[in-house]
Amino acid sequence: MSELPSVTEAERRIRASLPLFATEHVPLDAAAGRVLRQRVLAERDQPPFDRVMMDGIAITLADAAWRQFHVTGRQMAGMAGQVLADPTGCIEVTTGAMLPQGCDCVVPIEQIVREGDQVRLADGWVPTTRQFVHPRGSDCREGDPLLAPGVRLRAPELAVLAANGVAAVEVAAVPQVAIIATGDELAEVEQQPLADGQIRRSNDRALAAALRDRGFVDVRLTRVPDDLAATTERLGELLASCQVLVLSGGVSVGQRDFVPEALRALGVNKVLYRIAQRPGKPMWFGIGPQGQVVFALPGNPVSALVCAVRYLLPALEQAMGLTARPVEHVVLAAPAGTSPTLTCFVPVRVHHDDAGRALATPVPAPTSGDFSALPHTDGVVELAPSEHAASAGTVATLYRW
Repeated sequence: MSELPSVTEAERRIRASLPLFATEHVPLDAAAGRVLRQRVLAERDQPPFDRVMMDGIAITLADAAWRQFHVTGRQMAGMAGQVLADPTGCIEVTTGAMLPQGCDCVVPIEQIVREGDQVRLADGWVPTTRQFVHPRGSDCREGDPLLAPGVRLRAPELAVLAANGVAAVEVAAVPQVAIIATGDELAEVEQQPLADGQIRRSNDRALAAALRDRGFVDVRLTRVPDDLAATTERLGELLASCQVLVLSGGVSVGQRDFVPEALRALGVNKVLYRIAQRPGKPMWFGIGPQGQVVFALPGNPVSALVCAVRYLLPALEQAMGLTARPVEHVVLAAPAGTSPTLTCFVPVRVHHDDAGRALATPVPAPTSGDFSALPHTDGVVELAPSEHAASAGTVATLYRW
């Protein structure tokens, strides 16, 4: 048997084979959470005028000794620009208004004493040139790059889009994902009672939650029995309607593991099968005849989730055009087991010490089928092959659920 690819090599093959999902235009109000696929340049200088930063009065400091002024007009936010022609006068202003022409200083309302149309500066208050003025173009200049393709559109990005007149946003189209549970032993969640040998479907729910949490909201769930003909027929239907297929189970080398054979019969090109890791060794990945992305994950729950956070989710985010997430490192708070030939993924609970270090306490599962402790963990750490256990203090990469 040929040597199994390493985790790094498996990731390289997957990433090199991925298509780029299509784009679409959506209204700005529907763009939250989507992946941007266009460059956004500043529509104009921001702020587009010298902007008043405080309610008060606008004056000119041509004569720095002047401390009493008469009100000659008002400049409210949204009004056309006013002009101060008399340096002994002042103009009332509000926050966000244009700085009136002829003015070079704003005095806050708290620092003035007003009697009718006469205003004097509060005792001890010393105005300075350009005080409380947000200069035109100090945030950005017209044509400056503001957003690049590949960002997730959150509240700050939506504000930038709106402020620059982007009413229709070019984003990555959200692919339709089918999650297919395999196995005659699977029963529906609501079934009562369970027959001998049955277990409830759970992997597909976990995978769907992980996908939806990353913005892949168009997810359908289905199942197939342990039958080659039925599996082939159903997968063929899904390949015709979905861009992504995620299977759970039926991918190992057992007598009733028909997924690889069914995919081969449907013309799905195998890119990868089996990885030198634990858990999750029997993972299958391929590309369909029309560029469909197919992940066939092991049926054991921990194995399926490990493969999802290590390969499936990052791959689909790449296909969306999303900029890669920063690598997150943690320090082991206790020793963790390793393998001399396999990369090991160990569930951990993360906390921070007084110095701010992210510490990971291993919570190893007895088997890849035991997922009852996973709700008490934050993700898994990746530990390279080694003849010795990873000691406390080892720095490791964390993949969050």
